[in-house]
Amino acid sequence: MTAKGRLAPGGQSVSGVVPRRMFAQVVRQDRFGDPRTAFQIEQVAVPEIRPDEVLIRVMAAGVNFNNVWAARGVPIDVIASRQRAGEPWDFHIGGSDASGVVQAVGSAVTNVHADDEVIVHPGYWDAEDPWVKSGRDPMVNGRIWGYDTNFGSFAEFCVAQGHQVLPKAEHLTWEEAAAPTLVGTTAYRMLHGWRGHEVKRGDVVLVWGGSGGLGGQAVQLCRLAGARAVAVVSSDERGEYCKRLGAAGYVDRKQFNHWGVPPHWDDAQGQKAWTGEARRFGKAIWEALGERRNPAIVFEHPGEETIPISIFVCEEGGMVVICAGTTGYSAMVDVRYLWVRQKRFQGSHGCNDEQAIAYNDLVRAGKIDPCLGRVVKFEEVGQVHHEMGEGSAPAGNTVVLVGAAQPGLGRRSDKIVAD
Repeated sequence: MTAKGRLAPGGQSVSGVVPRRMFAQVVRQDRFGDPRTAFQIEQVAVPEIRPDEVLIRVMAAGVNFNNVWAARGVPIDVIASRQRAGEPWDFHIGGSDASGVVQAVGSAVTNVHADDEVIVHPGYWDAEDPWVKSGRDPMVNGRIWGYDTNFGSFAEFCVAQGHQVLPKAEHLTWEEAAAPTLVGTTAYRMLHGWRGHEVKRGDVVLVWGGSGGLGGQAVQLCRLAGARAVAVVSSDERGEYCKRLGAAGYVDRKQFNHWGVPPHWDDAQGQKAWTGEARRFGKAIWEALGERRNPAIVFEHPGEETIPISIFVCEEGGMVVICAGTTGYSAMVDVRYLWVRQKRFQGSHGCNDEQAIAYNDLVRAGKIDPCLGRVVKFEEVGQVHHEMGEGSAPAGNTVVLVGAAQPGLGRRSDKIVAD
């Protein structure tokens, strides 16, 4: 059947033949739990597109922590959440990073065309939302594609809104191009998106999880801005990896034990012990830098285990910016450090179009390494999400091959352009 036969009214066929059904890595509610069993390969109908949407033949798909949560069914059941909003599907097809080829476009889409090689940024929103129509930042009410939405990249075909679809960097392979966009655009917004605390030349930035997908992008964005990143890692090997990306130094978190909720403020002895360990951590940051300076920005995503120390070590008038809570959500904040020392605790989520384009331009110019850590087969989606959830994934980004038959397809550059 032609692509035209699969499109909703208002859709426009632009390329090739689309089958009625496709293979996908599917999560269902009765399988919530360990990602190794929550994800299973099934055949489902190829989704139809609306006038503002694009159908993409997926070549490779990036792996992110959000679909660890989707597979577990916590902190929310994404399937039930969408059903309450009126969507009919009783399954979830995740995947928030994709590289692929445009198969079909809706009639309202003008920025992409037949056979374009593209990537997808994760910001998804309702263009008719009054907040969005008023010209305010759409991600305040936005969602993350391939987590909050269905028909993400862990399938032969995915569906994205037209504004999300951006040109693929010509020098990257399919798997390299699928690796960095969600984490990179998220990091870009965190570092450049908050007026008064945008990263600037000379800033010290503490980057949690510096060798992971998100942290590796943050380290590079700091380097490009002329800032000095200090990565928090779990080994010397990972720390050296961060230094190769441009970090000024690193701190090994395994050398400290002050994680989680500190003793209550009226527990004098407990507070003294915690503060002593916190100061030792702060000193380790100075040693990594080679000077006594505290971070102007703390780049947060672990959440529950690290928020207290992040608030503590952030410099006066600085910002702790957070985009996730991979260790939990019940974080404790000692508000004395916020109001007396006038620090900012800022939430950040996804990216808007301007931020996504700015980040993708850096990738296309060869100034950002996608940090491709490993490439796996489509059958391994559940396994690699399990490893990510357990904290045993290797440094860099994990990518799943979908339409691309083997690693190394496509084009690539042997070096990153110097800034």
